Amino acid sequence: MTKTAAFRAMLLLTGACAAAPAFAQDVPASPTTTADAGQNGGQNGGDTLGDIVVTAERRSENTLKVPVSVGVVSGESLRDFTAGGDDTLLSLSGRVPGLYVESTTGRIFPRFYIRGLGNIDFYLGASQPVSIIQDDVVLEHVVLKSNPVFDVAQVEVLRGAQGSLFGRNTTAGIIKFDTIKPTQTFQSRASASVGSLYSTNIDAGVGGPLIKDLLAFRLSTLIQHRQNWIDNTFAGTSADSTSTPRKNALGGFDDRNVRLQLLITPGDRLSVDVSGHARWYDGTSTIFHRGALKKGSNDVSAEPRGRIALDEGNDNPQSYDTYGTSVRASYDFGAATLTSITAYESTSGYSRGDTDGGAAANFPMNGAPNGFGESQGNIRDLDQWTEELRLASPGGGRFKWQIGGMYFDNRDITEFYQRAFFLTTPARNPNNFVRLHDVNTSYSGFGQISYALTPKLTATLGGRVTEDKKRTQLLQTANTVTGASTYNGRRNVTLKDTQPSFDAAILYQASPDFSLYSRFARGFRGPTIQGRSAVFNSDFTTANSETILSWETGFKSNLLGNTLRLNATVFGYRVKDIQLNGNDSNGNGVLFNANKAEAYGFEGDATWRPVPNLTLGAGLSLLHSAIRDKRVYAQVCALNGVVVCTVQDPTITRPVFGSPAVFAQIDGEPLPNAPEYNVDLTARYDQPLSNGGRAFIAGDFNIQGYTQFVLYRAKEFTANGNFEGGLKLGYAAPDDAYEVSVFARNITGEKNLKGVIENYMAAVFNEPRIVGVQLSGRFR
Repeated sequence: MTKTAAFRAMLLLTGACAAAPAFAQDVPASPTTTADAGQNGGQNGGDTLGDIVVTAERRSENTLKVPVSVGVVSGESLRDFTAGGDDTLLSLSGRVPGLYVESTTGRIFPRFYIRGLGNIDFYLGASQPVSIIQDDVVLEHVVLKSNPVFDVAQVEVLRGAQGSLFGRNTTAGIIKFDTIKPTQTFQSRASASVGSLYSTNIDAGVGGPLIKDLLAFRLSTLIQHRQNWIDNTFAGTSADSTSTPRKNALGGFDDRNVRLQLLITPGDRLSVDVSGHARWYDGTSTIFHRGALKKGSNDVSAEPRGRIALDEGNDNPQSYDTYGTSVRASYDFGAATLTSITAYESTSGYSRGDTDGGAAANFPMNGAPNGFGESQGNIRDLDQWTEELRLASPGGGRFKWQIGGMYFDNRDITEFYQRAFFLTTPARNPNNFVRLHDVNTSYSGFGQISYALTPKLTATLGGRVTEDKKRTQLLQTANTVTGASTYNGRRNVTLKDTQPSFDAAILYQASPDFSLYSRFARGFRGPTIQGRSAVFNSDFTTANSETILSWETGFKSNLLGNTLRLNATVFGYRVKDIQLNGNDSNGNGVLFNANKAEAYGFEGDATWRPVPNLTLGAGLSLLHSAIRDKRVYAQVCALNGVVVCTVQDPTITRPVFGSPAVFAQIDGEPLPNAPEYNVDLTARYDQPLSNGGRAFIAGDFNIQGYTQFVLYRAKEFTANGNFEGGLKLGYAAPDDAYEVSVFARNITGEKNLKGVIENYMAAVFNEPRIVGVQLSGRFR
């Protein structure tokens, strides 16, 4: 990022702070006990802002007393972002400074990045340095991480390594979702919207007592639908069929979710939360627009969003069913509270797609069709078990402590299928199919102490020791059409590592409305195995554990008579043996470790209520990241040995599968999918009416700076200045009994480049513009 661009971004934040939205819900209690914070996320008028309560340290505390960089999004704000049926997780991207989310595998494989640190690997067994926790249950597998969030009270983004309290694979941070819980009073809420492309979104929850003071329930649901809206214009003969053009063949989805929670309170000391959920999803995997990128430019304006010619992939279907249950039991002994969290998650399904993103006949090379056919990934059976046991002191007093342990067990059967090549060179195997068995187990013990050295100064120290073990076994090789196996690689790989994590922090609360903090932390991501390469008869690739040392210092404040909330953090980190993922000549992911990566930056957010009924907000993140290893090269975009993009790094040529391949030196390059800056602006104005209701207008706008999608620098595989906005106008009845509004998501119809498939110069786009109406309400 240039100094000029950084300066302009800082000015933009400064100006918005003088006029700035709410990234956080004004929550009067813990998000685990708050049933509903209001239709407008606490922004329905009034003179001042409320407090924000978070559970970043496993206990409910005002964020001003928590020495961790935490970004917060209210449930109501998230529901506004998803009114058009957008993915509930992808919609968070950029809404918290430092958070970026993307996917090139539809709605079942989101990839998360915090402060630029993430993983671009599309392998179903990939690990990520961002942990997802829903209602205190860790979701480790990439498909489980795609579980939509609904009837949610609050989202917390914990930035930086969080290894002490939350374990391995949190080197970048954590995204923590707290849903609305059962209460002993009847409470319900619902929002329903319909929009263009027949987009439908219903998010609702109802709950209350079943047996007074003993048993309460909460039943929640999310239903999202969009009809197919992308035309498949292919006409001709593919590998096994003859096709004619089809209108509205792709792009739709049906995502149906339900959750039931029971709260059992047989006495003042014991509480038991039982939760069960299910998801039934059918939709379209990501559409790759082949040839949308032209050599020397990242301009995709000429590529139509609503049509594509795919000769394989059966219109890119994907389908997953997911089920889960958890039991959270707590017993208060007085001097300490014992908490047990037992959880089970299961999923199965598939995702299929035309891998090259276009008809091979439309992209000839040397007079012959050129491209892949199709690929498919299946999870036949995935089971995740977790158990956490924690003993914690009461929240009051100068000295607070907690100790505990956790067990994690994930087992799955994964299959990969790669259909025949349509290459000018002979195919090695026309129909490749492999089956893998993955096992990941982990044990850990942890503890944390916090002591108020003075009434204003508090020190916190935490630590954890974790053993992480992974094993991948090849059950079925990619045999030839005659049934012969030509695979000569490893068939059983086991990796194990034991690592410590720790954090140390100090917080100085200068006044009830202003605090300063500094934090230093070490975390690690366990070793990783990439087994999908066996589909091309290539050996597994692996990566050893990566470790991170991170630091941050900042302030949190409520100023100007609690009308301005202003938070800012500067940070830095160094990742040793960072796990990276490149592509081989087959387009298959290849794991490797680089020496290190370094980054530093700034995050700030502000919420300002300059006058009653007007709330303005802004968020800004600035980031500089770099890979540091002169020995590491990444294979670049090429088809049959011909480089098809504009590589701007030094290159070398090495033989791969007996043919020359070009590799780029990536030393000094930024981390992939790490925007150099991101600006998020929101505003809402409520006009009181004579009947006690309100008319309102609200908007949100997000701008993303320079982002590199791959490990090496190429003109085509970057984005700079991606922009999206949303608008909502409506009427809220007295006491927020109901609200009716019209809305627009991606209001200006921006077509942003969000990802690439290098070898085929293929582009992935953002969601289209959706305009609709929304009705929401509360019933008590």
